[in-house]
Amino acid sequence: MDTLSDRRDGMVLTPPSKAQWAAELPRMVGTIARIPVEWPELMKAPAGDGRPVMLLPGLFNSDRSNVVMKRYLTALGYRVEGWRLGRNRGAKAIGSEGEKLLARLEAYHSDAGEPVTLIGVSLGGIMARFLAHRAPAMVREVITVSSPFAGDPHATNVWRAFEWLTGEKVDSPDVVARREEIARPLPVPSTAIWSASDGLVNGALCHDPQCREIEIVSSHMGVQMHPDTLRAVAGVLGGEKDSGEG
Repeated sequence: MDTLSDRRDGMVLTPPSKAQWAAELPRMVGTIARIPVEWPELMKAPAGDGRPVMLLPGLFNSDRSNVVMKRYLTALGYRVEGWRLGRNRGAKAIGSEGEKLLARLEAYHSDAGEPVTLIGVSLGGIMARFLAHRAPAMVREVITVSSPFAGDPHATNVWRAFEWLTGEKVDSPDVVARREEIARPLPVPSTAIWSASDGLVNGALCHDPQCREIEIVSSHMGVQMHPDTLRAVAGVLGGEKDSGEG
């Protein structure tokens, strides 16, 4: 394994450039400014069918980070809940074997009486795929948003932050084994929303040929509230055949 990048289809994948990284915060501000302007148009998406949806936050984020998506999908008619496990600090939040996250899914599945749709942002999307592999009968489908599940985490600008916040090493045998499991084709329908101009993770890590992919143009920070992300998620949930695939 290349310790600095990932190799895919003969190409060397490297982290986004320093310029892309530096542009993350101003791009996120621009995203936030677009939300009220585009909200009326976003509400023209297909009405929800009341299915249960769970939102999983990114690294070191909590359910508060998904408040815009939750409000939007709830307004469309879906039953939306967060993961309720506090800040996402990897195994520190979900348990060494993911037992806390699995218990949360089991409780929501039992209460709803049907499989749950999982929408995960960045690390939350990786965890959504973990759940789908471990408990496919309780998962209806998975939507990942800028989640680098398909390759070496060294091709990101956040792998050191992951190690510091979670206490896990990305090259440890346990993490590598879990990463390989998560990258395998899912036993449920899946969609990957990703951006080639992502400033924190290489966009090529965020999709693979085994799932539907929808490319948007967005920063990593705030991607979960980007109007194009919301539009894409609503399209997938509403059964649209073309929600902006790249």
